[in-house]
Amino acid sequence: MITQSTASIPVQLAAVRARILAAARDAGRPPDSVGLIAVSKHQGAEAVRAAWDAGQRAFGESYVQEALDKQAPLAELAIEWHFIGRIQANKTRPIAAHFDWVHGLADLGHARRLNDQRPAALAPLKVCLQVNTSGESSKGGVAPAAVADLLAACVALPRLQVMGLMTLPAPAADVRRQREPLRALRLLRDRLATPEHPLDCLSMGMSDDLEAAVLEGATLVRIGTAIFGARPYNDNAAH
Repeated sequence: MITQSTASIPVQLAAVRARILAAARDAGRPPDSVGLIAVSKHQGAEAVRAAWDAGQRAFGESYVQEALDKQAPLAELAIEWHFIGRIQANKTRPIAAHFDWVHGLADLGHARRLNDQRPAALAPLKVCLQVNTSGESSKGGVAPAAVADLLAACVALPRLQVMGLMTLPAPAADVRRQREPLRALRLLRDRLATPEHPLDCLSMGMSDDLEAAVLEGATLVRIGTAIFGARPYNDNAAH
């Protein structure tokens, strides 16, 4: 994990918030319509605490054991923990017990395990169904055509609360190309939403495509690098 100074985190966090507000204004959206998840994977507990002290409350983690090791020394903070990595069947129990949200749900078997393993004392686990809007074999998520069936099965699980959809599109250099897969997710949500299940959450947008995501209706953006600095290596988890 990175152990660099945390002194710059409040400044960088404020800059990200300013970007979100500017993007919301450009999109004609209320400033409070976009939430921020600070992606703290590969960061130490001290970095999370520095962001908390600067007003950040939601944090995203991609690796279960790393997250658990980090949650212990931060237990006194009322952090909203989001699991944003790929789900493994042998890790569903700690995910169900130690996270408030899951953003990468793309398998009915995983959904059933999370439902069955969610502690009764906790509120239903909030989940976003991951959609592979770019068609990349290296990315997780279900194909757009398969989302309706997965959604129907997941909303029937009482210990899960389906909040909306999530995507991690292929990188693109210009805003027009960035917006295409994000728009596809929004349009898919619009087709699937019902009064009973409005799918209000669109989890999309990272450090490099935040503005495009907000323009296309993102309600949660997952930002790591722009807040905490560069990571020692790249992986496929959202940042």
